Amino acid sequence: MATRLSADERRKMVLDAALSEFARGGLDGTSTETIAHRAGISQPYLFRLFPTKKALFVAAVEQCFQLILDTFEEATEGLAGENAMIAMGEAYAKLIGDRGLLMLQMQAYSRCDDEEVRIATREGYGRLWQAVERIGGCDEESVRQFFAYGMLWNVVAAMNLDEYDAPWAQMCLPEDMRGKLNFD
Repeated sequence: MATRLSADERRKMVLDAALSEFARGGLDGTSTETIAHRAGISQPYLFRLFPTKKALFVAAVEQCFQLILDTFEEATEGLAGENAMIAMGEAYAKLIGDRGLLMLQMQAYSRCDDEEVRIATREGYGRLWQAVERIGGCDEESVRQFFAYGMLWNVVAAMNLDEYDAPWAQMCLPEDMRGKLNFD
């Protein structure tokens, strides 16, 4: 006899499917039918879990930022200061190797013209900023630089610049990282 999944378990399955699908098509280019199919549920059941497609997108964005935050916390367990900053940077570089997570972040930033998306994105980013500030114990400029490099890494990963041989593209990468990244 098959075990029935709880609504919370189904919700998680739908969020995982939504993260992948919204990463590719964004809010406007992704159908709830596609997400429901990927999650193995009916479209009407999807709308019992999430009242609108935008609510599902916002929940996927929130999950994306929470995953980054959890990764930072895990990577820095027992660390502080510069060691923690390095650990978060290295953990983030690995994390954005997950193209879905990276592209959903980019979709979230690009849809900040929508107030609900902007609020979720702003709050998620703010929690990351506060965590880096708290864990790293660094001055404002160091935290700004951490996030500036993080955004640069997003762009590098999104365009697979690690595979592009143009001199300008290679200059985006630290020398010790050239030819060693894997953003698939």
